Amino acid sequence: MNCHPTLCGMQVTLQGNAVLSVAGDPDNPDSRGFLCMRGRAAREIIGNEGRILYPRVRDDRASDKWRTIDWAEALDRMSEKLGSIAPEAFGIWLGHGDAATNYGTRIGGLLSRRFAHLRGAQWWHPAMICWGLGGFGAGLTGVLDVHTKEDLSAHADLVLLWGANIASQPNTAPHLKAARARGARVIVIDVRGSEATARADDVLRLRPGSDPALALGLMHVLVAEDLVNTDFVAAHTVGYAALARHLQRYDPQWAEAMTGVAATTIASLAREYAKTRRAMIVMGGSSMHKSAHGWQAARAITCLPALTGKLGIRGGGLGPRHGAAAHGQALNSIMPEQGNRCRAVIPNQMAAMTEAFRAGKIKALLLSGTDMLSSFADANALRSGLDQVELIVSHDLFPNQTIREVADMVLPATAWLEQLGCKMTNTHLYLMDKVIPAPGQTRNLSAILRSLADRLGVGDFFPWPDDEGLIDAILDHPATGYATVAALREEGGMRAVPISHHAYPDHRYATPSGKVEFFSAQAQALGLAALPIYEPLGAQDGYPLQFRQGRTLTHFHGFYDHGQALPTLRKRGGEPTLWLAREDAEARGIPHGSEVRVFNQRGEFTATANVTDKIGSGTVWMRDGWTGVNKVTAGGPCLPDSAVDLFPFSAGQAAFDATVEVASVQASPIAQVVTGP
Repeated sequence: MNCHPTLCGMQVTLQGNAVLSVAGDPDNPDSRGFLCMRGRAAREIIGNEGRILYPRVRDDRASDKWRTIDWAEALDRMSEKLGSIAPEAFGIWLGHGDAATNYGTRIGGLLSRRFAHLRGAQWWHPAMICWGLGGFGAGLTGVLDVHTKEDLSAHADLVLLWGANIASQPNTAPHLKAARARGARVIVIDVRGSEATARADDVLRLRPGSDPALALGLMHVLVAEDLVNTDFVAAHTVGYAALARHLQRYDPQWAEAMTGVAATTIASLAREYAKTRRAMIVMGGSSMHKSAHGWQAARAITCLPALTGKLGIRGGGLGPRHGAAAHGQALNSIMPEQGNRCRAVIPNQMAAMTEAFRAGKIKALLLSGTDMLSSFADANALRSGLDQVELIVSHDLFPNQTIREVADMVLPATAWLEQLGCKMTNTHLYLMDKVIPAPGQTRNLSAILRSLADRLGVGDFFPWPDDEGLIDAILDHPATGYATVAALREEGGMRAVPISHHAYPDHRYATPSGKVEFFSAQAQALGLAALPIYEPLGAQDGYPLQFRQGRTLTHFHGFYDHGQALPTLRKRGGEPTLWLAREDAEARGIPHGSEVRVFNQRGEFTATANVTDKIGSGTVWMRDGWTGVNKVTAGGPCLPDSAVDLFPFSAGQAAFDATVEVASVQASPIAQVVTGP
């Protein structure tokens, strides 16, 4: 299910082409037999009656009357449309679902980007939907590389799970357990009592969006109490004097007012972190950054290990994070030498994409492995924009909201076990070989792009003999030991890559200065704050509750119609549920388990109330991606267009901020309130 950076090995038992069972693979060096419910539910993909198996088209988006066509007609329709419009009026947007057999190697993303650059079409980076904004903040400081989960379990004596819900990387949990068994302490910092609290010694609950304020308060204590590692700061950082002056205003009392965490707790945590030599921060990859100022959290948090000299040592630095690389990970590029031929590039910005759709700049759109309508902020604006796109083609395994509401054509995708691929974790390469025939007329993205390139005359798009040759070209790098598909087959499908389990052993940081930058001239040049700052989330009059989203163990991104296509996941997480504090529920007369209406000036949706003490008053939370959820989120840009591509990934995520009100739809008997940490 692509829970990068961890992933899990599976043992699959087949009878003919039918999957009899799926279990954790005890010989897999990453997961060691662990497999969560998402992985176990993967057997339900194969042979699922809800699969899309043939190309389908409809003549009217308002109708649910689809008719089956063959591939020749599907490709003819697409190429005819693309041939009639300017190349820059065609866009490609891939979701994480496209990476079902090549996560970490990003083969589908690289290939589709190559096609777009050669054709002169639009291509937008999928990192913006997930971890890109947090990566931007970390990149400004210069601390992007992470330690492995193996380093965490073997060496960390203190672990701060900061906005990191292990539902997103569940096989990190055994490593947390192992670290605690050695005597390590685990502290969770979050807006709610997530699944991670089961592995915690202490929990700090803070207000939504106040993570930078907590980090600034911690840094104030480090400086004020002479807890800074002055030797490390002098040798490997720039801007300390400016940062020290800047931090004077951010004392623990100020931080308490901003975060809701007691000043004494903030001071105590700063001292414990500074005095624990091997302390690691596992920072959230996505949800904690879903706000207009979300990048500032990573910017501030990544200063902490530099101030205390915890970079470049075992058990320190930053722990595994979605989308991040270990020290030494690398692959080849397959981008064309002549670069991007697009004559009018629409920036890697959600907001810019939505505006381009609404302005009619995009006439045709190819989606693969994505439920765009459920994942983009300000869904109402996006929907009005997609209505202006003349041809929307979706390539996927199962129907989803975007397909049902706006697609004109659906192309059937191959699944795990049905196509050749290769995945990469922070420590290993894994061959994802084809072991059963593709059902119906399903095809992978490579086959579709190759056919379109032939029809449209996109020369030199696919110079390899087959997909195996493509994968070999990407893997042929010193960092993989010049791996090939054939070599991986001979090695049983697994290869350890020569990485360092702890980041920055050479203290070379990817900044203009080559050092950790407390003061960022790059940020200043982009019109952003040069030093870490905190900007509170805004609130709208009449909408007093901060609405936040995140992940659970029953879903990851929008895969498989948000898990609803797989019986196991549908049974365990089959309805939208809103977490609501007891105090806020009682003030509104909302019983636990009742249907509620969540609304603001932008839109509304309904959910089931989960009245719980696992979330603080003034905050509501729910699983991301449910139909209607993003009707209430803001959708404005978080960064200027000039900033989003500062690093190799895109940081163009829109603001998912929302303040809402909640009201009961109809009362139901009050069930027992859920309790917990």
